[in-house]
Parts: sequence; C-alpha cells; structure tokens
Amino acid sequence: MKNSKSKIKGRGAQKNIHNRFFEYSHEIRKDFLEFCNKEGELADKNRTQYLSVFPKTIVNKVTSPDVGMAYSMNMYQGCEHGCIYCYARNTHEFWGYSPGLDFERKILVKKEAPKLLETFLKKKSWKAQTIVMSGNTDCYQPAEKKFQITKKCLEVFLKYKHPVGIITKNALILRDLDILKALAKDNLVAVNISITSLSEDTRRILEPRTTTIERRLHAVKVLSDVGIPVNVMLAPIIPSINSHEILPVAKAVSDAGGLALSHTIVRLNGAIGEIFTDWIQKTMPDSANKVLSQIENCHGGTLNESRFGKRMHGEGQIAKQINDLVKLAKRKYFKDKTMPVLNTGLHQAYKTGQLKLF
Repeated sequence: MKNSKSKIKGRGAQKNIHNRFFEYSHEIRKDFLEFCNKEGELADKNRTQYLSVFPKTIVNKVTSPDVGMAYSMNMYQGCEHGCIYCYARNTHEFWGYSPGLDFERKILVKKEAPKLLETFLKKKSWKAQTIVMSGNTDCYQPAEKKFQITKKCLEVFLKYKHPVGIITKNALILRDLDILKALAKDNLVAVNISITSLSEDTRRILEPRTTTIERRLHAVKVLSDVGIPVNVMLAPIIPSINSHEILPVAKAVSDAGGLALSHTIVRLNGAIGEIFTDWIQKTMPDSANKVLSQIENCHGGTLNESRFGKRMHGEGQIAKQINDLVKLAKRKYFKDKTMPVLNTGLHQAYKTGQLKLF
C-alpha cells in the first residue's frame, strides 16, 4: 500500500470538510501554507483537544431496527482512534465541528456521565434492558486513560446489578478486568471487540491510533479465559482492502476464545464519502478507483446507503460474496458457540443501591 508523503501522520481524515449546518466555511490557503513554510512554522499543530460538555441525559433509546441494541450511551463525542470509515463522524457536525480532522482532534468529554447514569438507573419507571457503551464513539479511546469515565460507569452498573454491553477496539478494556469479572459472575456484561484486519499495515492506515491487532486478540483471550463473553466485530468489511481476510480473522478470533463473529459492509454516508475518497486517493492512489467502485457496487451504485435491512450488508454480487464468506466462517469456526442473553432480573431489587430485604 503506497502512502502519500503529504499524508497527515497519525490521523485518518486528511482534512476538515465543511459543516453542512454552517453558512460559512474555513479553508487553509496555499499562500498561507507558503508563508508558514518560509517562516519555519507549522500551519497545523495536529494536536488533540479535550473539551468538557454537559448534557442533561446520557442514555439514548436506539430506534434503528438493524443495529442490534435498544439503548446506548457515549461518554465521549469524537474519537481519537481516527478510523477513516467511522459512521459517527457525521454526528460531530451536530456539535458545531467538522466530521473530518475535528472528529479526531476535538474530543468532547462528558464528565458527569456516571452521575447521569446512576440517576437514570434509579428511575422507578425504568425496566432493565442492556445498555451498550458505546453506540457511537469508542468508550476506551485514548481519552479514557485520562478521564476514566467508562470505568466509573461500569462501577455504577455493578452497584445496581444492571446489564451492560461494551463495544471497543482498544485493549485498555483489560484495565477494568476486575469490574468486568464481577459483572460476569451475574451474567451482566458482554464485550464486542472490533478487529477489521490481521495486518498491521492495514490497521495503521485504516485505524491510525488504535490498539494493535496482537493486543486486541490478547484482550479477546484474556476476557474469554475468565468467563467474559466476547463477540468480535469484523466491521466494516471494505472490498479489496480487508475483504480477503474474513476466514483468517474468524479463525484467529475463535482460537482466542471468541464466541461469535458479526460483520457489516462499509457504507459511506453523509460527509464520510468525501472524507474517505480524499483519504484513499492520498493513501492508496493506485487502487482508489477500484475500491470506490466496488463499494458502490455493494450499494446500488452509490457510496451512500441508508435503507434499513440493506445498509449493513449491502446488495449485489460483491456483497453476496462477502456475506456468503462470513456465513461459511461462522459455520466453520463458531458452529457450537453462542453469546449469552444478559441477566435483566437483578436490577429491580437494587434500585436504591442495596438489596431490598422485604
């Protein structure tokens, strides 16, 4: 894979694109870049900023019928992992930022999330259902090392004996192994770890600030060995980038103790189409047109796909080949494995934070 010398190091997106909600746009002019070069200054310092925000609620009801969760919560908005394909990029526009570089460099931090979660779980009207961290951005992204909001939220789930799902691609999850083991004793936790490739070269360009594949597989094994159920998400599968790795990834996951494999086919909705196209032309110029064409083939001739029932797994010959290969991988490596249904029966007795005696 040929990398452009102009590629911004350590980032997925290679530019900020216009926020569709704004009348005015911001651009870096060539004469400004030339001035910075002559003065020996950096036009862009490429630094990550952490910005505190104060939402009134933290748990979101998920109305989409094909995402596999009913409720989600996100401790952070934006994600420093910088995955170029991330569907969550579009949501950064709602906060007044670009879905491009801003998504990776302006991380919004919800420090009050544990208190908001506790208030929600204590509602008399709430009947326990699995709440997933995170449905949007990774709850174990680099910001978690500093703020530890995810850890504090897990402690709340444990206190109230409430089921929780976790989606991440970061081995930082092992930091909280003791809390996860305590939840697992009552069947209150399931983990979903994203592994899109076994190639470090591919990982570095697709997901520049994520944990290595070796460490992710190690996390699958450690979690599985202590009885914490793990599903691995091969998501997204991108034709001609990682589509040839379905069977090897499935085998590696199964060997590590994973109980299930799920997948999606890449879709580039909203601003992501422009961001991804710019990225692949700079990062993989020789194969850019081929990859973009094959993505379009999976979605009726467009990069954008929003139809429920079609958007996750696509349609057409290329999509069929991918989906059939995933089915084969599941039969071959996960035939006698299954993820458990989490326990929703304990929470009601712990609404006050302690078990009722009468």
